[in-house]
Amino acid sequence: MTVDYQQLNGIALAYLGDAVYEPFIRQHLIEIGFTKPTKLHHHATHYVSAKAQAALIALMETDGVLTETETEVFKRGRNAKSHTSAKHTDVLTYRVSTGFEAVFGYLQLTEQTARIAELASWCIKQVDEGRVSNGR
Repeated sequence: MTVDYQQLNGIALAYLGDAVYEPFIRQHLIEIGFTKPTKLHHHATHYVSAKAQAALIALMETDGVLTETETEVFKRGRNAKSHTSAKHTDVLTYRVSTGFEAVFGYLQLTEQTARIAELASWCIKQVDEGRVSNGR
């Protein structure tokens, strides 16, 4: 069965995108030496929190990282009506992070695995270099 990503709403794309992005972060944290669950979870928030993802999208826009199509997908995710609310951030930041995750969902559905790895690596580098605040 082929899924037409253009027919999916941004929330569905973000749901998948969250699951696509997180394994890159988990593997990175283990590779740099974090092994205890509490430390892994604490450090993961620097990469996967809504605040961190919103900051990463802002950097992507500044650095011209996203393609035109990826930018359109981001906007669809950001503008999607969500029935859940942000737990640790404001609504705008939460919506921007939903757009971030939608990009990864779109890339997964369109089988762009090299691009997923490229963007995940880019995001990790930005956090590790301190271009993103602590993400909390």
